[in-house]
Amino acid sequence: MKTIRTAATAVILSSCAFLAACLTGCKGSIPPDVAATVNGRPVLYADVDRTYKSQFPGKPEGESEDQVQLRRLEILRSLIDNEIMLQRAEKAGLVATDADVEARLNELKTPYTKEEFDKQLQQWGLTIDELKARIRKDESIKKLFNKDITSKINISDTDVAAFYNANRGSFNLPEPQVHMAQIVVTPRADPNVRNLKNDKAKSDDEAARKIKAIEARLRQGEDFAMVAQNYSEDPQTTPNGGDLGFLPESSLDKTSPELRKLVLSLQPGQLSPVIHTPDGYRILKMISKEPAGQRDLSDPRAQQSIRETLIERKDQLLKTAYYEMARNEAKVVDAMAQKVFETASGGKK
Repeated sequence: MKTIRTAATAVILSSCAFLAACLTGCKGSIPPDVAATVNGRPVLYADVDRTYKSQFPGKPEGESEDQVQLRRLEILRSLIDNEIMLQRAEKAGLVATDADVEARLNELKTPYTKEEFDKQLQQWGLTIDELKARIRKDESIKKLFNKDITSKINISDTDVAAFYNANRGSFNLPEPQVHMAQIVVTPRADPNVRNLKNDKAKSDDEAARKIKAIEARLRQGEDFAMVAQNYSEDPQTTPNGGDLGFLPESSLDKTSPELRKLVLSLQPGQLSPVIHTPDGYRILKMISKEPAGQRDLSDPRAQQSIRETLIERKDQLLKTAYYEMARNEAKVVDAMAQKVFETASGGKK
């Protein structure tokens, strides 16, 4: 806002600033349709409801109100994080253009006929304009990450050589291999499960609902590695964004002919549908396929694979730190969290 020099307008501005401070700092002053504010900008209950509906279409039988509220709080946390990043993108002049939005929208439409896509929108609980708004926000955040994170990642030849020497055996491929990542959700209690959201399914019904919500996030374009870090329940792969590394094709024979066929049918970058196995649910992502043979350090395929792995690891580390720094710098008032706490604990209503 431009500086206004007149005394009268200064008084008005001072009054407005006081009211804004009350709005963002005093829970009682926040309008009833506002779930939270981020630097004074509202995140509406309608946004929470719309996202909840897209991730959990229809309330499952037997689901308690506490479970519903827990998921809504988690959704609000994600919306707050996205709003923090969007404001940073706006400040940096990195808002996605109409052309960016249309390009991403066309990518989302590609697997569907028009009728199928319209039905998918209904399942997500979104209009086309709401989807475009979400895409614009996501693409703006991607531009921010590219500027503040990806552009700062530098993998040297020394880094590549050190990784190769430490993992030399993995570059001798006696048979074709697949490089995959996974997101796992299991119904059993496991104290070893750690993810960034500390999110764990505790029953088969919860696991089924959680994996469907994760699938919806991925189909709407969210980053696989970040979703894995936030929600996956596999202790070994979650810290690395779900990365399984390279697997020989023969190892797929130990599962089932159907799963082997599914995995080998995936193309690099493609996601599998939800896979239900005796130990829970998972979604796979095919990263690359490698033919058999020895890979020397001079092999461009080996160098590319190493660089991609190192870049991915560094990207995940920097994004996690970046989110934490951004939260520390933002002024957030979470009215919904306070309301839920007061209601559930029998405190002030």
